[in-house]
Amino acid sequence: MMTTRSLELELPTHDPILVAGGAGFLGAHLCRYLLDQNCTVVCLDNLDTGSWENVRSLQGNPRFSMITHDVTHPILYDGPISRIYNLACPASPKSYQSDPPHTLLTCVYGAHHLLELARRTGARILQASTSEVYGDPLEHPQNEAYRGNVNIVGLRSCYDEGKRCAETLVSDYGSYYGLSTKIARIFNTYGPGMAVDDGRLVSNLIVQALGNDALTIYGDGTQTRSLCYVDDMIEGLVRLMESPPSFRGPVNLGNPDEHTVLDIAGHIQKLTETSAPLAYKPLPADDPVRRCPSIVVAQRHLDWLPVTSLAEGLRKTIHDFSVRQGRVADMPLTSM
Repeated sequence: MMTTRSLELELPTHDPILVAGGAGFLGAHLCRYLLDQNCTVVCLDNLDTGSWENVRSLQGNPRFSMITHDVTHPILYDGPISRIYNLACPASPKSYQSDPPHTLLTCVYGAHHLLELARRTGARILQASTSEVYGDPLEHPQNEAYRGNVNIVGLRSCYDEGKRCAETLVSDYGSYYGLSTKIARIFNTYGPGMAVDDGRLVSNLIVQALGNDALTIYGDGTQTRSLCYVDDMIEGLVRLMESPPSFRGPVNLGNPDEHTVLDIAGHIQKLTETSAPLAYKPLPADDPVRRCPSIVVAQRHLDWLPVTSLAEGLRKTIHDFSVRQGRVADMPLTSM
C-alpha cells in the first residue's frame, strides 16, 4: 500500500513503538512503514472506524502485535515502549459526528491515558492533531501561530474542540512533567487504503466516478482543499517524532498546493474517464471555505516537503479503490 522511503533517520528498534489508532487509514500505513524499518510495533485500536483488514497483512510479522482497546479507558499495558503515536480518533465528519460525545472523549481522555502511559514508560509521544483546530479560517494560509475561527457548539465541534483540548493536554504534560512531546497538525490526507465509505471528498468522488454516478459537489465547488498524499504524511510524522527534543511543535503537516473542489473533481473525472456529471448540494454547516497550510516551520525544523503531485497521488488512490471494488479490468486510468 505504501512505497517505503529511506528517511536517513535512526529509528528505535530496542523497545516497541505503540501506534494508537493503528488499524485506521494513517495508522496502518505508519505501522507498515515502521515494520519495514525493523521496528517492533504494538497496534492499539478499538476497531470502531479502524479495520482488521487494514492490518491483516501485518499479522504474520513477529514484530507486530495488536491490542483491541478503546483509549477512553485507562491503558494497562505494562511492557516497555519507546514511542507513542496517538492517531486514535475518527477523522471523517461522517464518523466523528455519529457519536459526538464519544469523539470528544476519545480526543481528551485518549490523550490523557496515552500521556499517562508515556509517563510510566518514559516514552516520547506524538499527538496527531488536525487542521480543524483552525476551524473556518479567517487567515490564509494557516500558520501555527493562528488561533483559529472555531464554532464551539457546531456539528464539527466535538472533533475540532476535542483536538484543541488534546493539544493543551500534551503541551502541559510536556512542560509540567517534562515529557518528550510532539504535536502535528495534519491537513487533508488521502491515498490507498482509505475507507470507501468514509464520506470525505476524495473517497466520495472516486467511488462515484468509478460507478459512473454523479459526482457530488457541496456548495459551488470554489472552496479549496490542500491534499497531501499518505506517503508524504507518514514521512512528516516520523520526521517530527525523531526531531530534537527541543522541537515540540505544533507543526503543520500538509501540502501547500491548493486546489478547488471543482479542480479535484475534474482530475478524478479525467483519470477515470467517467462521463458522469456534477451534482451540486448545499454546503454543510461550518465547512471551511479555504484550507491551506503554511509549512515553513516543517521545512525549517524537519527538512520536510511533500513530493507527490495531485495527479500521481490520485492515480494511485483510484487504482487501489478499483482493485478493492473489483473494477480493474474495466477502469482505464488515463494519464494527466
